[in-house]
Amino acid sequence: MNVTQQIVNAIWLGGVYSLFALGYALVFSVLGVLNLAHSAVFMWGAFIGLTVVTRFSLPIWLAIPVAMLGAGIIGIILDLVAFAPLRRRNAPRISQLISSIGAAILLVNIAQFAFGTQPQRFPSGTIPNQALEGLPFRITPIQVIILIISLVLMALLQYLVMRTRIGQAMRAVAFNQRVAGLLGINSGGIFQLTFFLAGALAGAAGVLYGLAYNSMTPFMGDGVALKGLTVIVLGGLGNIQGAVVGGFLVAALEVFSIAAGSSNYRYAIVFTLLFLILLFRPQGLVGQKIETRA
Repeated sequence: MNVTQQIVNAIWLGGVYSLFALGYALVFSVLGVLNLAHSAVFMWGAFIGLTVVTRFSLPIWLAIPVAMLGAGIIGIILDLVAFAPLRRRNAPRISQLISSIGAAILLVNIAQFAFGTQPQRFPSGTIPNQALEGLPFRITPIQVIILIISLVLMALLQYLVMRTRIGQAMRAVAFNQRVAGLLGINSGGIFQLTFFLAGALAGAAGVLYGLAYNSMTPFMGDGVALKGLTVIVLGGLGNIQGAVVGGFLVAALEVFSIAAGSSNYRYAIVFTLLFLILLFRPQGLVGQKIETRA
C-alpha cells in the first residue's frame, strides 16, 4: 500500500465530504433538525452544473456558482414547503424530519423525470484529467481544484458565521429563537438564509463529486447522505468545525479500507464507526456534552 498516495486521496475526498456535511451541520445548528432532503439538493446541484456545461456550453468555473445558486434556491423552496408550515404550527421536530424525507423522495422523482435514470457525464476535457508530473504521488488537476474550492468555501462559511453580523444573528437564533426575536432579528429570514447556504454548499459538493467520479444519476445522493450523517455525528451534531474534521476522517477511513482490499466492506466499516461513536461518545469527537454546551 502506498500510504502517501492514500493520504492524498483521503484529503481531496475529505474536502467533498466535509463540504456536503456542512449543510447538514448548518441546518441542525440553527433549526435543531436534520434535513434528510439535503442529499437530494446535492444531486440537483450536480445536475444543474452538468446542464450549464452541456446545454449552455459554459465553462465549469461558471457552472459551479450557478449550481450553488440553483441549489440554494431549491433549499429555500424546501424550507418554505417542508419546514416552515410545520414550524408555524409548532409541530414536533420528528414531523419536520419526516417531511424532509418526503421532500427528498419528491426531488429524486422529479430528477428521474427530468434527467432519466442512466448515468450522465461531463464532457471529456471539461477539466484536464492527466496526473500532474514530477510528484511522488498521483494527483490530477480535478482533485487539486476540488480541494482548493472545498477549503475556500469552508473558510468563507466559517468567516460568515463567526465574523459577520449575519453570523451573529444566526448564532442568536440557534441559541434561542424567542430571545433573537426580542433583539429584532427576523428568525424566518435567518431560517431561509440557512437553507440557502446549506443548499449552496450541497450544490458545490454535488458538482465537485460529479467531476471527480464523472457519473451522475438521480440516486447519487443516497450513499453520500449516509456518509454525511456519519461525518456530523463523528464531529458533533451542529458543530461546523467538527463537520470539517469528520469529513476528512471518514474519507481517510474509506480510502484506507479500500486500499487494504476491503472495498466490499467500506460502508460497513464507516457505519461501524458511526455506531461506536453513538455508543461511547454521542456528542462527537469535537462536540461538547449537552449539559455543558453554552
